[in-house]
Amino acid sequence: MHKFISTLSFIVFLSFHLLSQENKRPNGFSFGFQLNEFQNDFGIGVNVASPAFLYGKVAVKLRGNLMFHQHPENDETTWTPYSNFTFGLVSGRTEISKAVRLYGEGGVIGLLPSSDFSSEDFEFGGYGLFGFEFFINNNNIYFIEIGGVGTGATADKIPSQPIYSNGLLLSAGFRVQL
Repeated sequence: MHKFISTLSFIVFLSFHLLSQENKRPNGFSFGFQLNEFQNDFGIGVNVASPAFLYGKVAVKLRGNLMFHQHPENDETTWTPYSNFTFGLVSGRTEISKAVRLYGEGGVIGLLPSSDFSSEDFEFGGYGLFGFEFFINNNNIYFIEIGGVGTGATADKIPSQPIYSNGLLLSAGFRVQL
């Protein structure tokens, strides 16, 4: 029990120490673009994030994506466009070197499905991911993210009624921090 309390105390101390460290990178708004894959659907999008708060460790991020649902239509495969948006909190932002930072993100996702494959006007769900930022310099950042998304959305106008925007979430892109 003593070992557990010592370990827990060390973790709490380390957490407060990391939160109190001064963030030397610019801490303004950021904006960028990304390529995505939500389950089997490819997409392109834009993102904007707030300045970090709570000791520079938390930010709010908003994304909008144009997605393409791949499905069969008339004995061919087609990609039907639809949109999604996410609103989430980014936290952690732990630097593991001067060029790499790790973070976690989670929030809500909204889908605006196409009437070609869904009878729903709007779908709602959640997402969570882990991200890696690679700094070219203090302002220009490449990022890679992996996580999961869950909406329960089904393409109910397609005979097999496949799910879409559920499961694995992959994203990579570029961001400029002001």
